[in-house]
Order: sequence, then structure tokens, then C-alpha cells
Amino acid sequence: MSDAMIRVSAEVRDRLAVIAESRGMSIRSLVQEFADSTLTDEERRERAERTRAYLTEHFGVEVTDEESAAMGHRLRAASSGQRP
Repeated sequence: MSDAMIRVSAEVRDRLAVIAESRGMSIRSLVQEFADSTLTDEERRERAERTRAYLTEHFGVEVTDEESAAMGHRLRAASSGQRP
């Protein structure tokens, strides 16, 4: 495995160190965990399409683009602590 240097401000570095320490891991492991668990836009679209196909096949539910967008908005609002 090759190493790469990522330049961040001292404030970001310090925050990463606090988060990593609270989880009992290194900053390197924290960044790796983030990279492994964060989906790209394309991966999110693919997952959404698979979910929609599953709902249709197994439950007979057709989710429209509008319903999907509205649910995404509500989920993002909920995860950020906002009211939809």
C-alpha cells in the first residue's frame, strides 16, 4: 500500500484526531473507514435503482421519481436534525 499526504488545516487535523481517539483508532483508520463507507453519487443511484426494483418485484410497489426525491429530502433533513 502506498501512502499519500492529504493537506488539511490544523483545525481539521485536530478535529480528526479527536474523532479518531474517541473511536479508539488512528486518523489513518478513520479516513479509511470514511472512504470505505461513503457512497459516490453513482453508487447511490445504483443502490436506489436496486431498491426500487426490489420493492416492485417483492411488494408490488412502484416508487415514482417524485416520491423517491421527496423521501431523499426527508431523510437528509432528518439526518441533519432539521424538520422536513
